[in-house]
Amino acid sequence: MPAATAVDPRAASGGGPLPIDYLNPALPAGLGRVRMPVVAATAESLAGYGRLVDDPTECRVEIVRWPAQGHRPIDADTGDQGGTTEGVFVSEWQGDILYGRNEAVGGHYILAYAEAPEKSRTDHAEPPRRMLLWHANYHPDGGQLFFPLDRQPFYVPLALPGDDVTPQRFVCFRFEGRQGLYIHPNIWHEGVFGLRGTQRFFDRQGAVHARVSVDFAREFGCLLEAAIE
Repeated sequence: MPAATAVDPRAASGGGPLPIDYLNPALPAGLGRVRMPVVAATAESLAGYGRLVDDPTECRVEIVRWPAQGHRPIDADTGDQGGTTEGVFVSEWQGDILYGRNEAVGGHYILAYAEAPEKSRTDHAEPPRRMLLWHANYHPDGGQLFFPLDRQPFYVPLALPGDDVTPQRFVCFRFEGRQGLYIHPNIWHEGVFGLRGTQRFFDRQGAVHARVSVDFAREFGCLLEAAIE
């Protein structure tokens, strides 16, 4: 599957923004780390970010109306009819590298590392003890549902809306694997993080799939770290 690309906030000399290759992000060595608090995902702790989901068939995905460009409003009953797309999101540790594959939108990514990126190996046999997050994004066009198909614990880093986001605003939520997660539009996230091996999730999200990104490595010179167990 071809690699997805995101917009690097750095401007190319004399041109537009540079693309990021999600499968080969070429991160600089010696990055600092910002520790994310790890909290249990509950109805109370997820308030503002989204909610727990018991039945994915009952979860409606919010679709955001296309914004008006001037003083004339978008016509009623238009601008929010793109619908949703769905598929399986796969989270797979290969040694020290966590790969994500989103069949709903044809995306394939490196989500995180268990060791410093320059030291990570796909043939490392030790189970990961931490995840090091280098990138996050949000969808301004709609919400997103992740529901565990393998019913195993998983993690999702989240931050509340705002383009002035900083690493310190992220919280890593731990899920027991019996319920799924629905996140509202504009919530910062980066897929689903399994504990080890391969874990599968049902994914449903807005079909437009607009994405706004933050590259922690290049914007802040750091990775976001959370212990996993």
